[in-house]
Amino acid sequence: MCNWLVSLAVYMSFAAHDFTGKVMAIWPPIAAFVAMGMDHCVANMFFLPLGLMLGADYSVGQMFTHNLIPVTIGNIVGSQMVGVYFDVRFKKTFWTQK
Repeated sequence: MCNWLVSLAVYMSFAAHDFTGKVMAIWPPIAAFVAMGMDHCVANMFFLPLGLMLGADYSVGQMFTHNLIPVTIGNIVGSQMVGVYFDVRFKKTFWTQK
């Protein structure tokens, strides 16, 4: 779900032609992502090792099996769902417009 929102923000920014439009397009999906407290594999690759260095009670194996692997798979699936939908829906109009 989180990468679906991140990918949605990227595609919405492509639709805008000026800087203000791009900011306004990416704001709602990113705000929803943050407000829902979702996991993103790239962010977790920083925060989980930081937690280990600061003394959190989990192992590197648990970090991978309980978080990084499932979150990464979910991020890949979510981004592909958005990518395929937008490719099918807007391929003829988006790329020929410019």
